[in-house]
Amino acid sequence: MHNQQSTLLKSYLKLLAIASVFSVPLTAIAQSPFKIFSNLFTIPNGYVVTHTNTPPIIDGDINDPVWQQAKWTEDFRDIEGDLKPNPPLQTNVKMLWDDSCLYIAGQIHDPNVWAYLKQHDQVVFRDNDFEVFINPNNTTHQYFEIEYNAVNTVFDLFLNKPYHNGGNAMINWNVEGLRSAVKVQGTLNDPSDIDKGWTIEMAIPFKAISIGNNVQVPTEGTLWRINFSRVEWDTKAENGKYVKLKDKAGHNLPEHNWVWSPQGVVDMHWPERWGYLSFTKSNTNNTAFALPYSEMQKRYLWLIYYHEKKWHQQHQIYTPLLNAFALDNSITIDNKVNELRIEATEHQFIAFIKDKQDNVTWAINQEGLIRQYNINSDE
Repeated sequence: MHNQQSTLLKSYLKLLAIASVFSVPLTAIAQSPFKIFSNLFTIPNGYVVTHTNTPPIIDGDINDPVWQQAKWTEDFRDIEGDLKPNPPLQTNVKMLWDDSCLYIAGQIHDPNVWAYLKQHDQVVFRDNDFEVFINPNNTTHQYFEIEYNAVNTVFDLFLNKPYHNGGNAMINWNVEGLRSAVKVQGTLNDPSDIDKGWTIEMAIPFKAISIGNNVQVPTEGTLWRINFSRVEWDTKAENGKYVKLKDKAGHNLPEHNWVWSPQGVVDMHWPERWGYLSFTKSNTNNTAFALPYSEMQKRYLWLIYYHEKKWHQQHQIYTPLLNAFALDNSITIDNKVNELRIEATEHQFIAFIKDKQDNVTWAINQEGLIRQYNINSDE
């Protein structure tokens, strides 16, 4: 016991020593505490998805009357957002839902439509593709990825957590009951003509993406995290086929990554950067998405997470000291006072935010798992 106490004391003294020589420059957060990680704190896009009593026919034709009740998303942008120019080719998505499925329609404008991969679970983004990322529980863990190319080849997988937090892809997982169809507006795999693009429709059963034994059907106000990505390769025509352009060393030129809600980094596996999907059964013609109060609270948890990761890279230890990041333990969000605190050891941390008038505490750990705690529970 004495040795354990001595080790803890040494760790604490080490933290104090680190804190005395390291802090986030106040000038870096003069305007906002999020300024130092500004690329990771743009507000994600949001979409209010309408309930339908008449599901669309999944045939790749997105001109069905039922789709007229759904709005198109904003045009896709570069994955890094304002750090890069807007894409030269337009991509948009619209969505609907009923009590069994989420329905997605995608419009991919492209003068050169091609796809050569035809086997299920081949790595579809090696062709030009359209991708869907879904995190129904809004924890950034236990999420789903579905990819399509222009011949409707599917690559679907489940991840327990993001790769950079030690996650593993379960590629043998399949979206049970998934239906999808593609239509090409032009001629597939023909470089001699100019195409308009391709459209895709899909029906994703809630049963297939429910965690646990109960089917998790959304209700009014249910909030998911979702994003869409389009991978586009630079190509040339060669012997009647599309061939990827290569650099001087013979490697393929990097692909373009265009997304609905910019990530801020060239990596789709940061679920905290995905857009928001809010479910409703009311008319959404004049309904705009509003960021919920709880999501504004979570922004501070993610701020601590990014700081802690940077701190650990530099010092091989996590810190419980908020002032190491120039943060106070009391902050105001939407005119409500919140309390921040961190518990940390050398290898782990957990950060909490609590509304002093609320009975809910939110927390995040070193793996980016974000969860809700009851204020009266043992934290």
